Amino acid sequence: MALQVGIIGLPLVGKTTVFNAVTAAGAESAAYSKASTKPNIGIARIPDQRLQTINQFIETDRIAPATIQVVDVAGLVRGASTGQGLGNKFLAHIRDMDAILHVVRCFDSDEVAHVEETIDPVRDIDTVETELILADLEQVATSLDKAERAARSGEKDALARAEILKKAYAHLNDGHPVRELSFTPEQKKAIKSMGMITAKKVLFVANVGENDPQGQGELVQKMRARCAAEGAPLVTVCGKLEAEIVELSEADRGEMLAAMGLNEPALALLAREAYKLLGLHSFFTAGPIEIKAWTIPIGANAPQAAGAIHSDFERGFIRAEIYSLDDLIQYKTEHEIKHHGKLRVEGKNYTMKDGDITHFLFNV
Repeated sequence: MALQVGIIGLPLVGKTTVFNAVTAAGAESAAYSKASTKPNIGIARIPDQRLQTINQFIETDRIAPATIQVVDVAGLVRGASTGQGLGNKFLAHIRDMDAILHVVRCFDSDEVAHVEETIDPVRDIDTVETELILADLEQVATSLDKAERAARSGEKDALARAEILKKAYAHLNDGHPVRELSFTPEQKKAIKSMGMITAKKVLFVANVGENDPQGQGELVQKMRARCAAEGAPLVTVCGKLEAEIVELSEADRGEMLAAMGLNEPALALLAREAYKLLGLHSFFTAGPIEIKAWTIPIGANAPQAAGAIHSDFERGFIRAEIYSLDDLIQYKTEHEIKHHGKLRVEGKNYTMKDGDITHFLFNV
């Protein structure tokens, strides 16, 4: 199953606008979201200029960027942890996510009311965080009771699970998310299976007004300080403008971005940050049919990368032939890269680097 990043936030903060823009889903998807308790699911492309650079030297029929799955979850309300609004349905959807984009409203509007009547991004973050902490606290308390009973057997896994849950419960009870805690690699694997919402990585998204596309206003500054205190990443977008930008032609898009003082759509940065949040990076394959970015976890070895293309490639992996984009820019062709001794031959233990341009040799 594809890794999923879930978009969450209070109602009327612009979640679905951001979702529609980042997935180019359009108005039909937005209407569906409002009418249904089911989350919207879409695919976001990860903009990567390196693909176009490769294409300057290698002709191809098509270019395929990396993608991630994005889920727009129904708006959370105060009291969701006790069943208000969509309550448990909402929280269940978040538990299934691999990481979270938390959209926070940083714009004023006479046309769009706020559920709390005033605009205060720090209060809104704390409201959502509190609901998630309370939901986790309830779940962990139930699991801890069972884990402690199981741990009486002295069985190693049961003892380890009880230890994790005790640590999480104490932190949640003090009003803090589990992601702030330090765990061993083994404990992190165990936590992932426990479905704790506040253990997931979070990227905060400040949804700003058209009068502040670069996020320099007071509301964003307050939110930035709040996120910095937690060490959490923050991206600023104007959901309304971004939704308009994706509908424009390439030429008109560049003109609009220049007028806004931006080099690229803010959603390009958002997509890349979400990609990093999931612990992913890309390697490339390049040929006359396709230049493609393939998604792999950071730290994956060469056979695992081959498996991202096809399971047969991983099963019958022999070796990988790899060169860098810098090599391609310098030597212009794969033939010249090889001639100058820059085509590396890597085996099963090679750890893939972001941006490796790769040919796999395999036999099944």
